[in-house]
Amino acid sequence: MQIEKIRGQVLNELFDAILTLENREECYQFFDDLCTVNELQSLSQRLQVAKMIKQGYTYATIEEESGASTATISRVKRSLQWGNDAYSMILDRMNIDTVE
Repeated sequence: MQIEKIRGQVLNELFDAILTLENREECYQFFDDLCTVNELQSLSQRLQVAKMIKQGYTYATIEEESGASTATISRVKRSLQWGNDAYSMILDRMNIDTVE
């Protein structure tokens, strides 16, 4: 688990702050202050790519529809295969249909 390398009090405080957000508007406000537009676009794009991979889309379709590079698609796919199963956990909790 790579996150082990960066665990610590400061990251704990960031996650604790995120967990206090009560609704989507608060998320918009906090992340607008915290991240650049490009950082937010990258994060949301990765989730979109994970969803599309889990739904069985091809690399070409994912690249075309999401605008993600093949490097980003490959990175997300590696996380889906060898990561912590967090993408799957989130997609399941969001009730997003996927192909297994």
